[in-house]
Amino acid sequence: MKEVIISIVGTQSLEKGLESIELITDGHYSFDNGKGILTYMESEITGMDGTKTTFEVGDDLVTMIREGTVNSQMTFEKGKKHFFLYETPYGAATLGVNTHRLKTVFGEHGGDMELEYALDIDNMRLGINAFKINVKEA
Repeated sequence: MKEVIISIVGTQSLEKGLESIELITDGHYSFDNGKGILTYMESEITGMDGTKTTFEVGDDLVTMIREGTVNSQMTFEKGKKHFFLYETPYGAATLGVNTHRLKTVFGEHGGDMELEYALDIDNMRLGINAFKINVKEA
């Protein structure tokens, strides 16, 4: 595991408009057998303070695991819809994630990822989310 700087720019398209968030944080990264794994702690900015986020990044498949105040395991695979349980202190719901765009370029020293996906609950769209993540050695 290497110490890294993780830069995340996320946008959320909702009925009320577009919301954007930018987070730069430290984290840990490893790359083995063509797969990158990055881990960082969420902050108050994201509204998930006390949650550890882990991305397991392959060429065609990305898994995001959140553990702590929010618990979920989302699978992103272009052109496929996956379902996941989203647990918060206020309750749990089963959501669907439909990935529109997935681009990953990772290697031994870090890399970049772009994701765009739609979230829904019982086939009612909640919004379209996108984020770009850059990982570089600290």
